[in-house]
Amino acid sequence: MPVRWIPGGGFLGNSYLVGDVLVDAGVLPTAIERYRDAIREVVLTHCHYDHIAHLNEIARMCNARVSIHREDAPGLSSEAASLSLHFGARAPMRPPDRILADGDRIGGLLVIHTPGHTPGSICLLHEGECALISGDTVFADGGFGRFDFPGGSSADLQQSIERLAKLDVEGLYPGHGSPVERGGKRHIMAARELLRASYD
Repeated sequence: MPVRWIPGGGFLGNSYLVGDVLVDAGVLPTAIERYRDAIREVVLTHCHYDHIAHLNEIARMCNARVSIHREDAPGLSSEAASLSLHFGARAPMRPPDRILADGDRIGGLLVIHTPGHTPGSICLLHEGECALISGDTVFADGGFGRFDFPGGSSADLQQSIERLAKLDVEGLYPGHGSPVERGGKRHIMAARELLRASYD
């Protein structure tokens, strides 16, 4: 089951389509429209506005339920937690249909709780493809998500990236920037070393 990249434009985060699951909803609904009949669930890697900007429109267009980790669920109805005011916008003001926890499965994806960027940040692992959709936890250039926003934690982020570094990852599909289809673990290891060097 391949991971389809739907690039984010400007400040908006990437989305990914895996089977009938759409990961993140920052992209314009027009980028999703051709897949509307295939999408059954929208899974959010975290609650920041650049990943949820068009959640209401996309969920309605696809008649899809919305899932997010318990710790980030309040952010869907909070200007402060979603950072929406930083973008001159409002939070979606909707409760999720499903609350996620570490170890849950959605389609062929395993939920991995990776706090640090936000308390409820998650990554999604497609074990058969050795593919990791990493949200803003780690990026494909060896970078990692900011932890100076409300609820962020450098210690939690370090633990999360240490956990990801133990996984067999080929494809790395981040919340911003271009994904890589091979050697994803090297990028995670680079982020781990950078974070260790900078903040230990």
